[in-house]
Amino acid sequence: MSRYDNFGLRLRCVMPFEAAPAELPLLRQRLRSLLDHWGVSAVAEEAELAVTELAANVIKHVGEGAAATLVLEPGQDRLRVELHDKSHAVPTLSSGSCDAECGRGLHLLSAMSLEWGTLLTVTGKAVWCEIPLEPARHFMRVQRAAALLDAYRRVVGTSSVTVPTAAVLEDSATDAITDLLHWLAAQGRDPDRALDQAQIRYEAEAGAA
Repeated sequence: MSRYDNFGLRLRCVMPFEAAPAELPLLRQRLRSLLDHWGVSAVAEEAELAVTELAANVIKHVGEGAAATLVLEPGQDRLRVELHDKSHAVPTLSSGSCDAECGRGLHLLSAMSLEWGTLLTVTGKAVWCEIPLEPARHFMRVQRAAALLDAYRRVVGTSSVTVPTAAVLEDSATDAITDLLHWLAAQGRDPDRALDQAQIRYEAEAGAA
C-alpha cells in the first residue's frame, strides 16, 4: 500500500513492495497512475524504465522476494526516484561493453537521468536517480548527450569514477566538444560556424522549453 506525505507543496509517495517479477507490472501500473495524478505523466515511460531496472537489480543481487521500497518525489524541474533495499552492497558501473550480466540497468539509468547515485542507510541502501520534467525533445537531447558522454569517458579512460562529480562531467563535455571541433577542421569544415549554429539551436530550443 502506498503512503503519501504532504509537506506544504512538497509531494512524496512511499511504496513498499516485494521484489519479484510478478510484482513489477503492478508496480508500474501504480507508478503510472501516481504520475498522472501529479500531472507529470509525460515522463511515465522513463520513470517506468528506471523503476523496472532498479527493481530487477534488487531481484538479481539481493534476492527474489526481498523487501524493497520505492520512493517518488516530484520537484520543480525533476522527478526523484529512490529504490530502497536491505543490502549494503553498492552497485557499480562496469567499463567497456555492457550486457545484462555487467550492469545494463545502471548504464541505462546513467544515460537517462540528470543525476543518479547510491545512498547507504541504517537498514541497507537506496539507489536513486533524477529524471527531468522537461518537454520530450529537450529530454531526448539530454538522454542522447548523457549516453554519448558516457561512451566518450570510456574511450578516453576516465570512466573509473562510479558517480562522477559535476566538475568531472563538465570537463569531459568540454573535451568531447574540443575533439569534435578538431574532427570538423580535419574534414575541411568550419568549427566556428558549427559552434555558432549549435548555440543558435540551443538558445531557440531552451527558449521554447
